[in-house]
Amino acid sequence: MAVKKTAKKSSPKKSAKKVSKKSVARKTTAKKSVKKVAKKSTARKSAVKKSAKKSAVRKATKKSSRRATSVDRLVVPAVPVGGARARVDVSSAPAPRAAAKAVPFDNKPKQSASNRVVAVVVVGIVLLAILVWSKSGKTGDDAAAPTTSPSSSTSATMTEEPTEPAATVGTVEAPSAFVAIRTADGMNLRWKAPMATEGLTGFNVELKSAGGDWAVAATTGPTELSHAVMLTSSDSWTQFRVSSVYADGQTASAKIFGLAGQYK
Repeated sequence: MAVKKTAKKSSPKKSAKKVSKKSVARKTTAKKSVKKVAKKSTARKSAVKKSAKKSAVRKATKKSSRRATSVDRLVVPAVPVGGARARVDVSSAPAPRAAAKAVPFDNKPKQSASNRVVAVVVVGIVLLAILVWSKSGKTGDDAAAPTTSPSSSTSATMTEEPTEPAATVGTVEAPSAFVAIRTADGMNLRWKAPMATEGLTGFNVELKSAGGDWAVAATTGPTELSHAVMLTSSDSWTQFRVSSVYADGQTASAKIFGLAGQYK
């Protein structure tokens, strides 16, 4: 009976072990299945991303091809000459599809540009005319200036000149007692002042060598009554003369005398 009881006790233990093993196996299979599902989902996501990238690339290539075909079909109008409108096809190759519509040319921008050029030219002409006019005005002023300056200078000169002539001296008289006193190197000429001193400005001392003309050797004041001359040579002879000089230009000469030798 004891043997049977131990057998009965061991059988439940074995069955429990089997159940635990089965549960562990089920968990591992469940984990594997979850991992497989996760891998499949990630693979699907990557495939979707790749397909999206491919579709985007296809769309971009389609757009670029469409742009290229539109550029090939573009018709650029030529610049009109003489008012005529012409169209020039500058496409590198004939369009594979239907011909593109021609783009009409509008010359409004050209007209506005020409209007601007005309306006600039007109403004330049106006400025040039103003400059020439200003220069001509300055030249006229400069030419007119000298015509007024002589009159002003003439008037100034006229005002500076005396309005009345010098009064004529009534009495004119020559010096008196005109003599020569010998010195170590020549002669000392002396004289006396005249009695008529009104208007007297001074005296002229003149010399005349043999065969020559009278020459003023010195001019003295009205109070200077002598003048020294030097003997330069004992040959020939020299004449001497002293004259009174008055304010109105009149002169009166004293008696002339001569000495042997040449003096200066």
